Amino acid sequence: MKHKTQVFIAADGDHYRTRLTHTIEVAQIARALARALKLDEDLAEGVALVHDFGHTPFGHTGEDALHEVLKPYGGFDHNAQSLRIVTKLERRYAEFDGLNLTWESLEGLVKHNGPLMTPTGEGTRGPVPQPILDYCALHDLELASFASLEAQVAAIADDIAYNTHDIDDGLRAGYLTFEMLEEVPFLAQLMREVRDRYPGLESSRFTHEIMRRQITAMVEDVIGVAQLRLREIRPQSAADVRQAGRVIATFSEEMSETDRQIKHLLMTRIYRHPEVMRVRQGAASIVTDLYRAFMADPLLMKEHHWIDQIVGMAEPARARHVGDYLAGMTDTFAISAHRRLFDHTPDLR
Repeated sequence: MKHKTQVFIAADGDHYRTRLTHTIEVAQIARALARALKLDEDLAEGVALVHDFGHTPFGHTGEDALHEVLKPYGGFDHNAQSLRIVTKLERRYAEFDGLNLTWESLEGLVKHNGPLMTPTGEGTRGPVPQPILDYCALHDLELASFASLEAQVAAIADDIAYNTHDIDDGLRAGYLTFEMLEEVPFLAQLMREVRDRYPGLESSRFTHEIMRRQITAMVEDVIGVAQLRLREIRPQSAADVRQAGRVIATFSEEMSETDRQIKHLLMTRIYRHPEVMRVRQGAASIVTDLYRAFMADPLLMKEHHWIDQIVGMAEPARARHVGDYLAGMTDTFAISAHRRLFDHTPDLR
């Protein structure tokens, strides 16, 4: 994950978040929430650490491109890919594939964003990815229930982390300015507090003072909401949490509106910035080109574990293996592979 995109690809510089540094920040926040709520800190941290295992090179751009080419074979979903990695694709032990994680860890990985099914079996966010259904046929992860409270704090920690560090990275890249942050009243208030307390503070310290206050306010908000809902629900077991019918660890209505405003700011000012969109287009081309090349000649995947078997596989099985191979690539490896196979590789700088 060290060389996989969060928002800014490796060519943009060494000081932007990657999937690894993002994951570390999510784990830190998840553990802080778990400690405050007297939960299993190790489980919360474990779910946070594994939540982005399945991401492709080039972040969500790579995922979208891979999903598009794999649509005839069930598509691609990074949560489902995370499950495949930790239950099937990792080959560390003599007696079994995968990492031998606990049921609670796997449940948290799959359901940290909420139930995947209604009680009557329909997908809550469209069809449930087939790899998840296949695994649940062997070991039921109770897809119609909510996840554990530990998984819930890992999920909200993800939002807190990227809401904060994408602002930090956006300011560093020049796509955001302090004046733009004034569009969000919550951020405007934080900046006033910092300016009043530290007049004339240099911009880098000013940014960090804003960010740490943002994290603190969001964490404290989640703790307050969770404590209130726990008093209302009075769960006597983890099963009671799963059957509560609502998320327990989440933002208040006021902070949810702030969350929406921050996401809108990030979407309009960073994620859809013309330069970011240009890079995204090039990154998507790299993933699509590689997929087509590997499907046409699987022997090009020289490092693949099952290279000998893939050649004779039926097309759907071969497509899934090509997807696994591509999803496991780092940004730098994907770019290098494309340069090896094609005369022209898009410039992602």
